[in-house]
Amino acid sequence: MSKSVIAVVGSAMMDLTAYADVVPEAGQTLVGQLFTTGFGGKGANQAVIAAHCGADVHFIGKLGRDLFGDSIASNFSAVGIHTDYVERSDSPTGVAHIWVDGNGENRIIIIPGANHEIEISKAVTAINSIADLSIVIAQCEIKQEVTLAAFTAAKARGCTTILNPAPFEALSNELLAVTDWLIPNETEFKALTHHEASDENSLSNFRPGRNTIVTLGSQGAVLVASDSTLTRVSAPSVKAFDSTGAGDAFVGTFAFGLASGKGAAEAVELGIKVASLSVTRKGAQSSYPSQTEIETLS
Repeated sequence: MSKSVIAVVGSAMMDLTAYADVVPEAGQTLVGQLFTTGFGGKGANQAVIAAHCGADVHFIGKLGRDLFGDSIASNFSAVGIHTDYVERSDSPTGVAHIWVDGNGENRIIIIPGANHEIEISKAVTAINSIADLSIVIAQCEIKQEVTLAAFTAAKARGCTTILNPAPFEALSNELLAVTDWLIPNETEFKALTHHEASDENSLSNFRPGRNTIVTLGSQGAVLVASDSTLTRVSAPSVKAFDSTGAGDAFVGTFAFGLASGKGAAEAVELGIKVASLSVTRKGAQSSYPSQTEIETLS
């Protein structure tokens, strides 16, 4: 079978992560256990895990002409991601400052840098140029008008679009109209609807005629089909060490599942297994299982 072709229009960042049992409060200095520099950015994370799954992945984004940008571009090539549509900018490459506490919970500040300079025309040209493209993924670490243009071009050529509305921002009706699959977590779902993800009525009525998946962390996910039926998929019980990048692991793996012909529920199950494995390891992309490991999960 030919490879599933996926394009990710999104962010690439360098993650600067500090691990400490307890994170400091205002005015407080604490000694931590570990500091790491790793590859991140929601778009890049989703692209990398989709590539690990075995998809043919194209990344559409922008990096600085700096050491971090060079490192990210080299990493894309190393994992087999096509970089024909990765532009370079005089602005710095995006960075994420991450604190991870003893429970594996994270707090993150992102500085978008070059990610906010992706040009609409370049993104549309890329979407129109990639042969055999089946799925286009985006998130909210780039400007929404870029995502809207990319999704509009994707829909015009018959592709499936997947939006991960993170970090949360209000979504335009225009963007929602060209989004086939919306994948928020519980917090983002509440911000979108003002209801808890445990409210079955608000889940069923959220996007009638459209597909939604709400990820629920250690509780798995709930799939809301276009006919409003709900399917809950549980997660395996694991010891969480670092949840950074877990949501992205789910999104990229789910996209691969869909692109390779799996049913939605089956793709959700695979996404949860991969994300659950990722939280047992440090970092974002550094925590992602290899293609061999993923094949044992599917």
